[in-house]
Amino acid sequence: MEAPKLSTPILFLFLLLLLLHPNILLHTALADGVSPEEAKQLRDEVREMFYHAFDGYMEHAFPLDELRPLSCGGEDSLGGYALTLNKTVSVFETTIRVLGGLLSAHLIASDYATGMKIPTYDNQLLNLAEDLARRLLPAFDSPTGIPFGSVNLLYGVDEHESKITSTAGGGTLTLEFGILSRLTNDPVFEQVTKNAVRGLWARRSKLNLVGAHINIFSGEWTQKDAGIGTSIDSFYEYLLKAYLLFGDEEYLFIFQEAYAAAMHYLYNDPWYVEVNMDSAAIVWPLFNSLQAFWPGLQVLAGDIDPAIRTHTAFFSVWKRYGFTPEGFNLATLTVQHGQKSYPLRPELIESTYWLYKATRDPRYLDAGRDMVASLQYGARCPCGYCHISDVEFQKQEDHMESFFLAETVKYLWLLFDLAVGPDNLVENGPYKYVFSTEGHLLPATPQISLVREHCMYFGAFCKSGNKQDSHTSDVTNQETNETRLYGSWDPSGLALDPTLFNTSPTSGFIKGVCPGLTHGQRFGISYVASTDTTHENQGTNQSSDSDSENKNYHDNYRESSERKSKSDPPEE
Repeated sequence: MEAPKLSTPILFLFLLLLLLHPNILLHTALADGVSPEEAKQLRDEVREMFYHAFDGYMEHAFPLDELRPLSCGGEDSLGGYALTLNKTVSVFETTIRVLGGLLSAHLIASDYATGMKIPTYDNQLLNLAEDLARRLLPAFDSPTGIPFGSVNLLYGVDEHESKITSTAGGGTLTLEFGILSRLTNDPVFEQVTKNAVRGLWARRSKLNLVGAHINIFSGEWTQKDAGIGTSIDSFYEYLLKAYLLFGDEEYLFIFQEAYAAAMHYLYNDPWYVEVNMDSAAIVWPLFNSLQAFWPGLQVLAGDIDPAIRTHTAFFSVWKRYGFTPEGFNLATLTVQHGQKSYPLRPELIESTYWLYKATRDPRYLDAGRDMVASLQYGARCPCGYCHISDVEFQKQEDHMESFFLAETVKYLWLLFDLAVGPDNLVENGPYKYVFSTEGHLLPATPQISLVREHCMYFGAFCKSGNKQDSHTSDVTNQETNETRLYGSWDPSGLALDPTLFNTSPTSGFIKGVCPGLTHGQRFGISYVASTDTTHENQGTNQSSDSDSENKNYHDNYRESSERKSKSDPPEE
C-alpha cells in the first residue's frame, strides 16, 4: 500500500512536537523490580509457554507448516515443504526460516564442543540445506545480481515472476548462504548473496539511503521510501552481523555508511521516520513494529544511548495497548488505520534482551515481565498463542507464525535466564554466537569465521589476480562466553570509527589481503546510474564491483547447476 503523504501543516506540527518534546510518549511507570527468584519463575513460565505452543504444533499440525492455535489444526502457509518440493516459495522466508534452521541445527548436532552432538548424526541436515540452497540459486540469475522474490523449487523462476523485490528480501541472505559456502567448500552460495548486497548498495541514493522496493532488471527503485522498518529492516541487520560472523570488513564498511545515513536522516530522537531516499523529505511519520529490532542492533554496534531512548519510546506503545500494533502514527499518536494487529512479533523483546545484556538495568526485566503477562492473558489460546488482530480490542486470530517459537519466547527465556545466572549455550558455550534474523544460533567457529579481511571470500581473486592462499590459523580464542557481554565483539568504536579504514592490516584466521587498494576500490562503492532494461550503465563512473562480477557469478552458477543436474536429478 502506498504511504499517504502528509500536508505541510501536519508535517510542521509533527516536527515541532518532536523538537519541543523529544521524549513524547515516554514514561517510567514500570512495575516494581523483578527479584532473582521471580526471574527464575518467569524463566520457567516462558519455558512452559514454548512447550504449550510446540506441543500444540506437533500434536495438531505436524507436518504442515504452521499451527492454527485456536481451532487446533494446521496449515501450509509457507509452501508445504514437508510434503513436496514442487512449490513456488519466497526466497527470503525459505532462507531465514528453513535454510537457517537446518544449518543451525547441523552445527549444534555435529559439534562435540557444544555438548549436544548426536552420535548417530551424519550430516543429514547439511545435505538437506545444500539441496535446498541449490534449488534457490536460479533466483539470483538477474542482470543486477539482486534475486527474484520467489522461485519454484523444482523448475526455477517462473517466466511471469515479478521483477520487483524488497531491499530486505535481496539483502538478508548473506549469513545462511555464507555459512553454507564454508561448510560445503563451494563459494557460489556466498558469492551470489554478496553480489546481491553490492547490487543494492551500488544503487543507493546520494544520501546513502536505500529504498524499499527495486526492479531487479533495470535497477530502478519502485518505492523510494527509506526507513528502518518494513521491507528494509534486516538489510541493515545482516550488514553488521555478516561482519561479526565472517570478519569481512566490506560488510562493516557498508554498514558504517548506511548506519550513519539512517541516524542522520531517519532519526528524530527517540523515534524513526520514513523519508524520500533522494530528498530526505518525511513521507511517513510512523512507528512500524518491525523497527523495534533497531535498539538491539545498536547494542551490537556499540551505540547504546540512542538505543536506550528509542527502546523506551517503543515500549511505551506496548504499555499503552498491551502489544505493539503493526503501525502507530506519530503525528496523531494513534494506531494507524489498517495496521492494528500484533502477529506475535519478537523484535521489541529481542531488543529488550540485548539492552539488558549490555546494561544489566532491571527496567528491562520489568519490561519482559509485562510482555509475558500480555502474551499469557491476551494471546494464549487452547493449542498455542494467537495473533492479535486488533490491539485496541484484544481480538484473537487463529494463526501462529513459526517465529513465535524461533524468536519470541526464545528471547524472553534468554532474558530471564541471564538474570538468574545464565546456563545456556549462548552465554556459556564454546563459541561466540550470532543470531540470524529468525533467531537461529550461528556459531563463529574457526571454520565459519575464516577471514577478518579479504577480497571477497576464501579462494577469491584480488584485483591484481593473485588468489588468496590458505593458511592454518594463528589465532585461537577459547575463552568462555560467561565473562563477555555484548562487548565481547568489541564493536564499541569499531563500527562507528572512520579511522578504522585508514590502514589495511592483515589479521584473523587467514593471512592474505588485496594490498594497495583504497576501500572505495576494494569494496566497489561507486554509484550505478539508472539503467534501462538492457542494463547499460550511464554516467561518468560506469564500473562497479556488483555488476562486473555478475559474469563471474553466472559462470559459477551455471557450473554448479550443471553439476547438480548431472549428479542428482530433481525430485517431486
